[in-house]
Amino acid sequence: MKQAKPTILITGAAGFLGSYLCDAYITRGYKVIAVDNLSTGTEQNIAHLISNPNFTFVKHDICKKLPAEVSTKNIAIVANLASPASPPQYQRLAIETLMVGSIGVQNMLELARKKKARFFQASTSEVYGDPEVHPQPESYKGCVNSYGPRSMYDEAKRYSEALIYVYHQKYKVDTAIARFFNTYGARMDPNDGRVVSNFIVQALWGATTDYLWRR
Repeated sequence: MKQAKPTILITGAAGFLGSYLCDAYITRGYKVIAVDNLSTGTEQNIAHLISNPNFTFVKHDICKKLPAEVSTKNIAIVANLASPASPPQYQRLAIETLMVGSIGVQNMLELARKKKARFFQASTSEVYGDPEVHPQPESYKGCVNSYGPRSMYDEAKRYSEALIYVYHQKYKVDTAIARFFNTYGARMDPNDGRVVSNFIVQALWGATTDYLWRR
């Protein structure tokens, strides 16, 4: 008898990257439990998956106790992408950003430990702060200002990485971390505020105004 594919828990699932990760696992036949509190994500990003029998969406803040529809499932992978990532958003949600990078990450690590699941964390190049070295090798420790305008995001991600390392060392949780740099594409908020999206928006605006001027 063909063995059923395992269940994947994806947090931040209605966000830009999280929604694509949901797509990837669903396409491969996995069962996906998608969790998002929709503070920055949107249900529009996952609307095409709602009717899929292998997909379950749960609106929830991972800083709070998980509902039974999540905690009682046999989960093989916990993929944590829950956090505001856009500068305007994490500055607006400064405390929430710090909480999801600390309490939220620990809650997900505890779930992974109890389920003996693999844990994946979406981290960021911002753990390097304002780097004095370009490009940054993995050995570079960074230059972070804990009082800077992006400190709530930088420090939340740095703390989450430290917490993940401790869980790996102390509890032998199978962990992985990826530090993303300037991702962009469809489903991204045009007002995201990062370099690539700003460049595209400005280029489109410039092309439009130039066209209207020439007319």
